[in-house]
Amino acid sequence: MFDYSARPDLLKDRVILVTGAGRGIGAAAAKTYAAHGATVLLLGKTEANLTQVYDEIEAAGHPQPAVIPFNLETALPHQYDELAAMIEGEFGHLDGVLHNASIIGPRTPIEQLSGENFMRVMQVNVNAMFMLTSTLLPLLKLSQDASVVFTSSSVGRKGRAYWGAYGVSKFATEGLMQTLADEVDTVAPVRSNSINPGATRTSMRAQAYPGENPLNNPTPEEIMPVYLYLMGPDSTGINGQAFNAQ
Repeated sequence: MFDYSARPDLLKDRVILVTGAGRGIGAAAAKTYAAHGATVLLLGKTEANLTQVYDEIEAAGHPQPAVIPFNLETALPHQYDELAAMIEGEFGHLDGVLHNASIIGPRTPIEQLSGENFMRVMQVNVNAMFMLTSTLLPLLKLSQDASVVFTSSSVGRKGRAYWGAYGVSKFATEGLMQTLADEVDTVAPVRSNSINPGATRTSMRAQAYPGENPLNNPTPEEIMPVYLYLMGPDSTGINGQAFNAQ
């Protein structure tokens, strides 16, 4: 496990957007960021899930989060502009973005992977992530110390059979992370890095490995040290790096 211990007020007064914040790693990250002082913007497609995370953060007495229902699969360009305008109006700037939302799609040989399924995975995992990044970058540049964290995968660092669309989308994620890192290096107070969560006890992992005993994998809460490290000031100057949570 990534070895890092965060001080309680690590993210005090920071405004951080988390995608896919309704469950799994996204929900754990949102609650962990809030527990360390951040105002967390909970973005996801299922409002009931986001509201549950919101209620847990409020009940714990952490800074009041915001619920942002937003469907990354169907959102149009003007909706990203409206999202950025809303965040600017409400919060003035952004200190961090955790790109966590993804879908797996069918795990099948490329020969049997339909174009429709391939494009759906790329829409959520790559196109939407690019749109969010480019649209929110001006708000991140208003921060004195901003961090963009991309969620990768071992299959996005070395190709593996039957991971077609998902694997390709995670290679693209690493490419976007590196491209952004090179662009902001020394010219903006923004850093860009990726995390491979590894095998974690989530519904997405269960979908990918139905025969696996989930109890053998750590919970999302247990892999949070690297998520805290990259989102807080202790990682200032770390840019363009690919991290493993485990």
